[in-house]
Amino acid sequence: MDNATPLEAPTPLTGRIALVAGATRGAGRALAVELGRAGATVYVTGRTTRERVSEVGRTTETIEETAELVTAAGGTGIAVPTDHLEEDRVRALVGRIDRDHGRLDVLVNDLWGGENLIAGSVFGKKSWETPLADGLRILELGVRSHVITAALALPLLIRSDAPLHVEVTDGTARSNRRYRENLYYDLAKNAPIRIAFGLGQELAEYGGTAVAVTPGFLRSEQMLAHFGVTERNWRDAVARDPHFAIAESPHYLARGVAALAADPDRAARWNGRSASSADLAAAYGVTDVDGSRPDAWAYFEDVWYGGKDASPDDYR
Repeated sequence: MDNATPLEAPTPLTGRIALVAGATRGAGRALAVELGRAGATVYVTGRTTRERVSEVGRTTETIEETAELVTAAGGTGIAVPTDHLEEDRVRALVGRIDRDHGRLDVLVNDLWGGENLIAGSVFGKKSWETPLADGLRILELGVRSHVITAALALPLLIRSDAPLHVEVTDGTARSNRRYRENLYYDLAKNAPIRIAFGLGQELAEYGGTAVAVTPGFLRSEQMLAHFGVTERNWRDAVARDPHFAIAESPHYLARGVAALAADPDRAARWNGRSASSADLAAAYGVTDVDGSRPDAWAYFEDVWYGGKDASPDDYR
């Protein structure tokens, strides 16, 4: 997939320092790349490196590769192996950014890595049928890691003249008013929305913005592998799952977040709120890599839950 942009493309984030926590693959990788494309210096973290593999078990994506993609896009990518459940490692990461730059302008919390627990322990199971160890691990990966990172990085973030904290989750406050299939998953995916809401209150006096964002049906590397397709032929998977026709690339959300990061009025528009990739696309005029603007959450609401007779193409 060619995500190149013209050399004369604007770089409104030149001079800005960003940290994308959880940038090995998926939305995190794309977020790092698009912030870099806008000119930012981006620290990218994760547990999978060229020497070590996390519990996710994928060797095909590493944080070093993400950093190289950031630099190739026009930014400066810096890979720092970090398990964000280890406080000392996060303190060391924040200390390095402090020594290098003295501040942090954009903090993106895209920490997760619980996909390997979902199929076997979450979907289709009541909370008491979920192995307790798996449920607690989901909360560690999806909630505790976010809280640790925010707590240790926010003192550096508020040194910025316009602090931006981005929580990445699955669903908006509106879509997640429905129960998210399993208690542990529901808690893990609603907590970042509340984190953004709360931090929005706390960052307001510093001129800051906190927002929770979500992709729709994400064509991540893992999802493509699940369907046995690539980004080039992803539509072949629609025969297996017709709803996959509403899927979006990770760059759709990332382009919206990069535009938000460059918006001088973002606090008034987004502080304390949650937004989908489609919400950001509508606000900033960005598109997915194929030029479309899919709205997966509207599709799910109307068609999946509402029974409306409509096609995914009606929501692109």
